[in-house]
Amino acid sequence: MLQITDLTYRIAGKLLLDKASVTVPAGHKVGVVGKNGAGKTTLYKLILGELESDDGKIRIAKGAHVGQVAQEAPGGPDSLLETVLASHEELAKLHEEAESSEDPDRIAEIHERLQDIGAYEAEARAASILSGLGFDDADQRRSCSEFSGGWRMRVALACTLFTQPDLLLLDEPTNYLDLEGVLWLENFIRNYPYTILIISHDRDLLNSSANSIVHLEQRKLHYYGGNFDKFEKTYREKRELQRAAIKKQAFERAHIQKYIDRFRYKASKAKQAQSRIKMLERMEPLAALAEEHTVEFNFPNPVELAPPLITMEKLSVGYEEGKPILKNLSLRIDMDDRIALLGQNGNGKSTFAKLLSDRLKPMDGTIVRSRKLGIGYFAQHQQDELDPNGTPLSHLGALMKGKTETQVRARLGGFGFGVDKADNKISTLSGGEKARLLFALMSFDAPQMIILDEPTNHLDMDSRQSLIHAINDYEGAVILISHDSYLVEACADKIMVVENAGVNDFSGDLNDYKALVLSQKTSAKKKEKAPVKAKPPASGNERKKHEKDLANAEIEVERLIAEIAKYNKALNNPKLYDQADPSAKKALAQFTREKADLETALEKAEEVWMELEEKLG
Repeated sequence: MLQITDLTYRIAGKLLLDKASVTVPAGHKVGVVGKNGAGKTTLYKLILGELESDDGKIRIAKGAHVGQVAQEAPGGPDSLLETVLASHEELAKLHEEAESSEDPDRIAEIHERLQDIGAYEAEARAASILSGLGFDDADQRRSCSEFSGGWRMRVALACTLFTQPDLLLLDEPTNYLDLEGVLWLENFIRNYPYTILIISHDRDLLNSSANSIVHLEQRKLHYYGGNFDKFEKTYREKRELQRAAIKKQAFERAHIQKYIDRFRYKASKAKQAQSRIKMLERMEPLAALAEEHTVEFNFPNPVELAPPLITMEKLSVGYEEGKPILKNLSLRIDMDDRIALLGQNGNGKSTFAKLLSDRLKPMDGTIVRSRKLGIGYFAQHQQDELDPNGTPLSHLGALMKGKTETQVRARLGGFGFGVDKADNKISTLSGGEKARLLFALMSFDAPQMIILDEPTNHLDMDSRQSLIHAINDYEGAVILISHDSYLVEACADKIMVVENAGVNDFSGDLNDYKALVLSQKTSAKKKEKAPVKAKPPASGNERKKHEKDLANAEIEVERLIAEIAKYNKALNNPKLYDQADPSAKKALAQFTREKADLETALEKAEEVWMELEEKLG
């Protein structure tokens, strides 16, 4: 599908790609990884022809359509469904021509082509994609202009997925999604019939959806089979072998050089010395390994306060002149709480975060905060509030009045801003660098609680790992809103779900929550496909039997969901994707088959469950 040969590209004199080569087979789902600034997005622009390489070739299969998500979110009066349907240019043109053409032969050709491209199922497919990305039926009929920029970027993603390009380029596709949307996208990518390249720092997405990895490192492209966990293991082993080879060669060179120095001018050994000089010249030095520089930062630990930090009683909160977004909240938060707030975007997670941080006042009920409570609040929109002409040094310096410049620089250094970055204008910083600056500003006063609203957007994997360490070392309360499953699992010990205008404890772990979300989506899909006609409620002994059957059906559905979750976990094992191991290939095929059987059984069990619910009225 895609062949890149000896690709070289410079930007402003800086060499980003140096004779880089890789081949991507058709139908593969490929994760593209590398540190921020390595050139991943530049690679996409070269593939799309938006940039011209200095040297080398990019070959794409003849006639293949290449697609990417539009950089600008769609707007205007058209509904979401109309916008997605219009994104398929051939489909739109054929429909338009079919309405205007008077040539019977041409009309027949048009309808034959419409049949070929699935035009008669197009609206249902577009609606299904929009639904998966969080838009219900009513939303799909609203105009794009009614939605915020983040939601419209989901529509842009839906448009690209709907057109089904032969080579689909996705660049951080989960940045605007909630966990529910990410789970849907993972499944969509797995089942996509064509080739996908995915730039992502989301470990779970790459583990569940990618079957190979392209690593951009030291201006080269390196291809690895398997998901991200397998790549990471192989990469670490490769580096260890390289280190050992470099060490061994350095020892050999030193040994030869010592012989040369000792016997070079001794007549009886001159011939042997000359032979070793030639040997040394032929021994090409192995390239030194690139230093794995990782930004490590930390949140200063706070002064401990007596519990609770915050209590709420029958509280409602929303925005001016509007209905409450959240109602009847009664809860408490202590310093040792590590809470992940889950739930679909739009349900009120950010509203709750703003309430906790005192950015929103309650409409009703009471909230009591510990008198000396300090709260650090991080949200992506705060990047827009930074002075574009300021610098990290000036922003932090404003908080550290009375401190020397050396002290301010030392504090910045703890968040990855060395001499080369501390004086740079904010407008020149990357998204990840701005995020790290906001972490430094947020935690400056050592607050007793930190609220992190999607903190991993724009962070590469190494920075995400540093964030996990910083959160786990921090001794205050943590409120975490994130679609990054890996971050949630590593840092949260309590899940609260924001839905139906409430904030409630969830009794299970993250895998239980994922299984619940997937089962709800499956149930909704089944109801859309095959609605069951209402029947009069049963009575007497028959009703008791139905109630017992319903309870058993519910138990069976829960059992199957739990079993599927086990298979999903098992299928994330990188050892299953070792192509050189026949037993691994056999096990992978068996696990995949058994999981498919369970999913089929789950669909049937859910149908039985819904029919019994209808019978009981």
